[in-house]
This record gives sequence, C-alpha cells and structure tokens, in this order.
Amino acid sequence: MRVLKQLVRFGWEQALSCLFPVVIFASLAITQVIPLPFIPRYDWLLIICLLMQWWMVRSRLETKDELKVITVFHLIGLALELFKVHMGSWSYPEEGYSKILGVPLYSGFMYASVASYLCQAWRRLNVELVKWPPLKMVVPLAAAIYLNFFTHHFWIDIRWWLSGLVIIVFWKSLVFYEINGTRYRMPIALSFVLIGFFIWIAENIATFFGAWKYPNQTEAWSLVHLGKVSSWLLLVIVSFLIVATLKQVKGKSLAKDDSRQSFSLN
Repeated sequence: MRVLKQLVRFGWEQALSCLFPVVIFASLAITQVIPLPFIPRYDWLLIICLLMQWWMVRSRLETKDELKVITVFHLIGLALELFKVHMGSWSYPEEGYSKILGVPLYSGFMYASVASYLCQAWRRLNVELVKWPPLKMVVPLAAAIYLNFFTHHFWIDIRWWLSGLVIIVFWKSLVFYEINGTRYRMPIALSFVLIGFFIWIAENIATFFGAWKYPNQTEAWSLVHLGKVSSWLLLVIVSFLIVATLKQVKGKSLAKDDSRQSFSLN
C-alpha cells in the first residue's frame, strides 16, 4: 500500500513538473483540431507559449533564476532548429509570420519546456547529486555532445562514443530524490535513459499533431524511429548537465554569501 502511495505521489509531482510541456502538447492538439482565426497556427502557438511562460513566473511556479536557465535553453534549441531545418532533417510546413529561415519561434519553447521540467522536478523532489564529476569534465562533455548534433552532418557521428564516455564519467554518480519525506536514489545514467525515452514518446505525440515533420512523415504520419531515442538521450544529458552545473554554481555562491554573513556577524 505504501509503495502504491509513493508511486502516486511521485507521478503527481512529475505531472506538476511537466506543466509547461503539457500546455504545449495540449495547444498542438487543440490548434490542430480547432483552427484559430486571424493569424496562422504557428503564431498562435508562440503567443500561447509566451503567455504560459509569463504566467509561470508571475505565479511563482518558476523563479527568475529558472527563467534565465529556460531562456538559455530556448536559444540553444532555436540555434539547433535553424541548422537542422536548413540541413533537411525535419521541416515546419505550415505558414507563419513568426518563422525565421523556415523555423517558427515557438519551437524554441519545446526545448525550454525540457529545462522547465528539470528545474521544477529538481525543486519538487529535492534533488541532490552525489559523486558529481568536476566541471572540467562536465562542461567539455556537454559541449561535445551539443556540437555533435551539428558536426555529424559533415564528419563522422560520434554519438555512441559520447554515450560511452557519459557512462564512464558518470559511472559512480547518483541522484537522490525525496517523496513524502523518504529519500530514494538512482544511478544518474539510468535517469538519463528514462527521461530520454519519455521525451521520445512525447516526440511521437508532437509529430502526430503536426509540431514538425520528418521526411518520412511528409505524406502520412508514422512512428518516429526508435533510433531517435539516442538523440533525445544526448539532448537530455546536455540539458541535465547545464541545469546541474548552474544549480551547483548557484549553491556554491549562496554558501559563500552565508559564510561571509556568518563571519561578519562573528
């Protein structure tokens, strides 16, 4: 009975953490079924995402620091979208006033929603990282993973080498999280795989509702190739590494401030 109660609580916290992604998917579904007037669908989606982001900060579901992190992800995602669409990896076939080089601006929010989920889950589950590798290893690894999304079009694809390197670097790393006052732990690599798999499921939902289309989905929708899990896995790793690094830097900064205040009081 307790196990079921803990699972329900965990699912509830996860659902609350996914609020931003849920709004995006709901908007994709609704605007696909019920066309909105005056402006194209992509522009409505951008307006909805902007309003959602404003409301989350206004209602304090997200902090201003978390908004900064999410904005970084929006820019990272938009840069990746511009390149991938240019290379023909996927396309946004519908019209829109807010499209730049074939990419609607709302697309950046799909990446930002991943960051929103990570920030929300981090806070709600009181996440703590144990045996986290030093920054001099984490930052170059995250940069290499992100750059490979670009360079594999012109050079060899080293995603599997990078995946192996992730396992080596994070072999001893654990993530601790809390549910109803009880602490649990999980290997960090396993959490990467689970998040990447669920994002792949979300990607199938998104393409079904026309968020974007892969070349094999131009005529009719089909299941996104399972191999895309590896791409999302690496993207999740980049996202997690950025959020974790910023959280640690912020934590160290606060710790220094507290120590200075303690010293001045003494």
